[in-house]
Amino acid sequence: MKQKINTLIITSIIALLALSTIQAYLIHNTYQLKKDAFIRKTKKAINNIDNTKEMDSLGELWYTYLSESLAEYKKNNIQKKEALNSFKPKTDSLNDLFISYYKNEIASRNLEYDIQYKKDIKSIVIFEDEKMDTIFSAASGENVYVFGEKFSKKDEVVMSKARWFTDLDYENDINGGMIDVSLDIEVRTVDYINIIGWKRIVFSQMSTIFIVSVLLLLFVVSLLFYSIRNLIRQKKLADIKTDFINNITHELKTPLATLGIASKSLRKTEIQNTPDAFSNTLDILDRQNTRLQKLVDQVVTNSLGSEEIVLKKEKILDDTYFQNVLKDFELSVQDKNVSIISKIEFREVYLSIDKFMFTTALLNVLDNAVKYGKEKVELIFRTYLKEDQYEISIHDNGIGIHEKEQRKIFEKFYRISKGDVHDVKGLGLGLFYTSQIVKAHQGTVTLESKPDLGTTFTITLPINE
Repeated sequence: MKQKINTLIITSIIALLALSTIQAYLIHNTYQLKKDAFIRKTKKAINNIDNTKEMDSLGELWYTYLSESLAEYKKNNIQKKEALNSFKPKTDSLNDLFISYYKNEIASRNLEYDIQYKKDIKSIVIFEDEKMDTIFSAASGENVYVFGEKFSKKDEVVMSKARWFTDLDYENDINGGMIDVSLDIEVRTVDYINIIGWKRIVFSQMSTIFIVSVLLLLFVVSLLFYSIRNLIRQKKLADIKTDFINNITHELKTPLATLGIASKSLRKTEIQNTPDAFSNTLDILDRQNTRLQKLVDQVVTNSLGSEEIVLKKEKILDDTYFQNVLKDFELSVQDKNVSIISKIEFREVYLSIDKFMFTTALLNVLDNAVKYGKEKVELIFRTYLKEDQYEISIHDNGIGIHEKEQRKIFEKFYRISKGDVHDVKGLGLGLFYTSQIVKAHQGTVTLESKPDLGTTFTITLPINE
């Protein structure tokens, strides 16, 4: 059964992980779709923003500056790098106008977010006859920033790519004569935009899906946890019931067997003709009958919860009461090596308790100390008055209780075992009944214990002035 539960738990965890992975994959795909749709919408909103007279004018000025620099290069007056360097300051001077115009145009579109823009030159190539002269190429690692605002590469979203050709006409002095020269120029540019806070916007659009997915996952996890916990609890209850049935069967076998032997003995003529033997046999029947009744009463009475226990409280002087309880207990264990040290509160305190019930609770704790004690049992019984609380402490020098067992010690039918073997007889009801009696008195019972160092039970009762 345990192996089946472990297999079920492992299978459930694997299934949950698979479900989580699929859900994460679907959320990621939804995120990509939302992102792409949002970017397409933004591009559509600003796709014709540079098709205006103002932008054409800036473009003509930019082309003029570029042509002048390239003409000087072709005349061998400057190098390629110098051509680019002389061209860049002129375009920078136009950038303020471009940014101002672009921001005004973005504002007129009534978007709910800000956008940054920039235009980068990717290559400039001059074609002369069949020759190709590359003035600049971004593939070489250089980058010529033309218009717009600067932002990091990771924030770039490609708006558009452009490749345009134009003619470059200039006069060149060759061998003392001026010659008109016409060249073809290819310029490639890429427009980038940076949508400020686009991740936040996309995530906000996905918030409903994300929240529902998380809640659904939490629901599945909770349902799985609840199911497995109930399964384990049911198995535990089944084991406890089986253990209880085995224990009660074992406890009933001895008196029943004795009753059977005694009843058969009474049919024998020699027993019937011997008064002493007949009387002894009847005593055996009485004792075993009483034992059976006590076993049944223990099962019925000790199974009651605190709310089912009806108390008949009375005012009892603490010192007298506890001394009598300890004397009765000492008589019951006189055949064992048990020593008791008692330290009762020096002030007179009257307790409002059900004498019979509370005595049963104390004796259950004391009996446990002897059952699980060492060869020589040493008990220390102390009581304290602390403000409006009365504490009863019972310490033993027994084998102690492991920490993981302490949480279960007051559960119904629970018995401490070594492995799968219960070394001490019992039904697992004594400490449960003790805790219920104390709760019925509006008190608490706790324990402190360490293996081989003994156990201390502390019962706390309220004092009603």
